[in-house]
Parts: sequence; C-alpha cells; structure tokens
Amino acid sequence: MSQTQATLVADPTSKRSVRDLVRAAISGWLGTALEFMDYQLYSLAAALVFAEIFFSDEDPAMAVVAAMATYGVGYVARPVGAFFFARLGDKTGRTKVLFYTILLMGLATTLIGVLPTYGQVGILAPILLVLLRIAQGFGAGAEISGAGVMLAEYAPARRRGIIASLVALGTNCGTLLASGLWAVLLLVYSEQEVIDWAWRIPFLGSAVIMLFAVWVRFNLKESPVFEEREDVVDGRALSKKETIQLATETGNMHAIEAINRKPIKAFAIALMLRFGQAGNSGMIQTYLISYITVVLLLDRTIGVNAVIVSSLVAFITVPLSGLLGDRFGRKRMYMVWAIVALIVIVPTILMISSKDTTQVFIGYVILHNLAVMSFASLENLTLPELFGSRNRYTYTAMAREIAAIVATGAGPVIAAAWVSAVTGSFIPIIVMLMIFTLSTLIASIWMPEVAGRDLTDPRDAI
Repeated sequence: MSQTQATLVADPTSKRSVRDLVRAAISGWLGTALEFMDYQLYSLAAALVFAEIFFSDEDPAMAVVAAMATYGVGYVARPVGAFFFARLGDKTGRTKVLFYTILLMGLATTLIGVLPTYGQVGILAPILLVLLRIAQGFGAGAEISGAGVMLAEYAPARRRGIIASLVALGTNCGTLLASGLWAVLLLVYSEQEVIDWAWRIPFLGSAVIMLFAVWVRFNLKESPVFEEREDVVDGRALSKKETIQLATETGNMHAIEAINRKPIKAFAIALMLRFGQAGNSGMIQTYLISYITVVLLLDRTIGVNAVIVSSLVAFITVPLSGLLGDRFGRKRMYMVWAIVALIVIVPTILMISSKDTTQVFIGYVILHNLAVMSFASLENLTLPELFGSRNRYTYTAMAREIAAIVATGAGPVIAAAWVSAVTGSFIPIIVMLMIFTLSTLIASIWMPEVAGRDLTDPRDAI
C-alpha cells in the first residue's frame, strides 16, 4: 500500500470538524500576517527612513548598509528561537508554542513604535532597535514554521496544498497591510512629518492584530496528527529512551528506524528550498525597494506602491501554486516555478533599472510573484511533509531559519555593499537572484515527491 493510500485509509484529520479546520486556518493566517506585517514594516522603514532616524551620523550610503544590517540582526535570533520553541512544540504540542511566539513577536514590534531616535538619545537608539529586533526574531523564529506544520497536520491529504497556502497568503496580507499603511503615510504626511513622528503609527497599530491573533489561538485545538503519535502520552511526547522501549514492546519498527536514521538528506533539501525562497524574498521585498529609492533616485512612493500591486496579484499566485501542488505534486511544481523564475530575472531587473515607472511596476510584480510568492506557497507545506512526525516542527523551523540567516538576513546587506562598490550597477542583483533560484531548482530535482504523505509516519521522506 502506498503512503498516499495509507493516509486516506486512516486520516487523523477526520477527528477535527470543519469549524476546527477553519479556526486553525485563521490562526495560521493571522500569525503569519502579523509576522510579515512586522517584516515589511521594518523592511520599508529601513529602506525609507531608518537610515536617517537611527544612523544619522553615517555617510548616506553606509547608513543604508547599517539599516539593512540591523534588519539582518533579527535573523540571527530566529534560529535560536526556532530551536527553543520548535523543540517545545514537538514535545508539548503546537498550540501552546504558537500562543507564546505571537505574543513575543507582536510586543517587540509594537515597542519599536515608541523608540527614541538617534537625535534624541544618540547611540542608545540603534542599540534599543537591535534588542527589539532580536526579541522579534526570537519569537518569529518558530511562528511561520508552526503555522505551516499546524495547517499541514490539520488539512485532508488531498487538499493540503490549497489549505496550507493560507499561510503564504498570510505573508501576502501582512505585506500588503504594511505597504498600504506606508503608502497612506507618504500620501497624507510630508516627508519631514514621516521622519519626525508618523513612521511610528504602523508599528503601534500592529498591536490590534496581535491581540486578535492571541485570542484566536487561546481557543485553538491541538493538531490531530500530534495527538495521534504513538509516542505522545497525556499530551506530552515521551523521551527517546521511552519511545524506543514502547516501540520495541509494540513492534513499531518505523519508530525505531526514525530514531536511528539521521535526517541529513531531508534537512539538506529543506535547507536549499528555503535558501532559494528566503534569498529571493530578502532581495526583492527588502533590497530592491531601497535600490529603487536610493540608487535609482525614484520617488519613495514608487517602491511602496509596487509592493502593494504585487501583493494584490499574489492573491491569485499563492492559492494557484498550492492548488497546482495538490494536482501535479510539490516536486514538479517547484521545478517549473524555479525554471520560470530563472528565465525572468534578467528582463525584470532591466525593466526595474530603466527608471520608467510603468516598467518598474511590471518588472517588480512579475519578479516578486514568480521568484518569491510561488515558492512560498509550496514551501509552507513541502517542508513539514519532508520530515517525520516526531521532530517535524524542530527540523522545519531550523531549516527555515538557518537558511534565512544566510539568505534573507545577509542578502540585502551584501547587495547594498556590492552595488555601492560597483557604483550602482544592477549586475550584483541579477547574480544573487540567480544563485538563490538555482538553489531551489537543484533541491527540487533532488527531492522525492511528498504530496499526500502520511504525516503520522515518524520517518523522514528521504
């Protein structure tokens, strides 16, 4: 019997009602929306005003690098938070951890809105910003991974792609909301008013979403797959020694095999898939906005509005990618999207670098949707499907965040320094986007097909 057939015979998700599934979907969507609202709020603030507010004594070009570096600091804390919270999630359940992560992440983001500036307290301002970015990253490290794992474990096997794509839609909604808030600020207030005080409004406003998300998660039932695990007793996972003893007594050779086998191949594939998506995301959603404003010297509103338009288009791209992943498999769709993304990188960057407003918009929308959002839709489901039930949350979170440090955290900093060194050339941007996308293509060729896999199986997919 195949894994897909086995999944359909005894699917633990049947123990949850449609109402439970809807609540889990809303929970995942809200948490991810808040995380990416925070992400985009800081990305745009770093690109548009933070260089002047928190690093005003720096040379303008170096101030952008410093602002991007502070943005990257949050990614250093993410693997630590991912390891801490995800291990806790594998031992005690998903719901408790998702409650903690969203609370910590939301509070850190809100507090950025009350920080003093460099002009008010000097060097203390960027220090406080760095500390809050670390706290934000610590909470966010296990947030989107937990939301993806939760939805994958809640959704029926044949509909995991389309349902789990709601997590990616959360990223889209958060990005859209943050970009919309910035667009309104730039429209309503003068540039000086935004720099003086109005930049604080969206950070403070994020508290509303945080409080609603906390309330939803407080009433969320545990993942049915977690409860179905043989090594979970009274809501808590057994130790490795206890699991081996129980598996020996019951003759569960799959559990013993899962404990003895190293997850090297599955983890490497997950790392490479994530490296490609995260790297493209950092380059396109963070650095390109700064490039459009600082290097191309276009109006600040152009980059923000391009993000808004692209986020609206992604409401089609994300569920379509998830649906195609259900229909044709994760492996095949990853390969298709990666090849298409490689094809469009050069023409879209040329369009953006043309300084023509229409071409900037079209180029950005195409590149963002094909090289970021299509991957994000598949990623939120594929990574949990690669790993066995015992350590799924931990391995998913660690693969996501280790790759994010190198790709999303360091990528914009390297790009800013490299472009500055070659006096504004777009060649470094093309090279970096191709490297990230090739990582995804290679991983998709290497990976096995995981669509419809039995998520109660303690063994990894490869």
